[in-house]
Amino acid sequence: MKFLALIIIVVIISCIFYSYRPFINRGNVSIANGKEAQSTAEDYAQQREMMVEQQIVARGVKSKRVLDAMNNVPRHLFVPVGYRRGSYFDQPLPIGSGQTISQPYIVALMTEMLDVDNDDIVLEIGTGSGYQAAVLSTIVKKLYSIEIIEELGIQAAELLKKLKYGNVEVKISDGGLGFPEKAPFDAIIVTAAAPEIPASLIEQLKPGGRMVIPVDNNSSSQDLLIVEKDEAGNIKTKSTIPVRFVPLVKGRKVTE
Repeated sequence: MKFLALIIIVVIISCIFYSYRPFINRGNVSIANGKEAQSTAEDYAQQREMMVEQQIVARGVKSKRVLDAMNNVPRHLFVPVGYRRGSYFDQPLPIGSGQTISQPYIVALMTEMLDVDNDDIVLEIGTGSGYQAAVLSTIVKKLYSIEIIEELGIQAAELLKKLKYGNVEVKISDGGLGFPEKAPFDAIIVTAAAPEIPASLIEQLKPGGRMVIPVDNNSSSQDLLIVEKDEAGNIKTKSTIPVRFVPLVKGRKVTE
């Protein structure tokens, strides 16, 4: 009986190992090895599918629009070559200038919380790698994205254009100011933590609109908030989960 139980345990462990094998480093090879992983488009597509099932669906994200976007946008192309082995891992990765691309689950979760569709015009604060912008662009009518680090903003804009995400416009500016020339917006997504919800962004949110933003709390951490403006202009906020983002400071770096 004990021998049978041991065999069952070994089989279960083997199944788990092979299910996660595409996400495991082999032979002590670092994710950041300075070389592009020798993976084909088919390999990456398989890794994306596993990412969606194991990291996103398993944690409760249900929106078909969001799941389709996460399955179709090639995250590895928004990751520097030296880190592409980890493109579909459940973790953030460096993108240069001391910034990171957010873990896939957080990108999917914030996109679902935003609750947008193909009629919406959206503002993103913190372009970063351009990955969140690419995901949103497959869902919304038009996306305006602001990045304060010029090098990142230019790189992201060029990559988004190359990959034919043509409904994204990137502006190099201070994200805390928003984009008043293009306001009001149906939705606003902020990918850096603010000490409080910026008044300029509330002003630029359309009545009936929604904002998703990480905000500092009293416990030296951050809460991911859903901010809704009703037709009369009244604001209602809902705290969801604790998160960790770089700070949104006027005249300072913001990123995805």
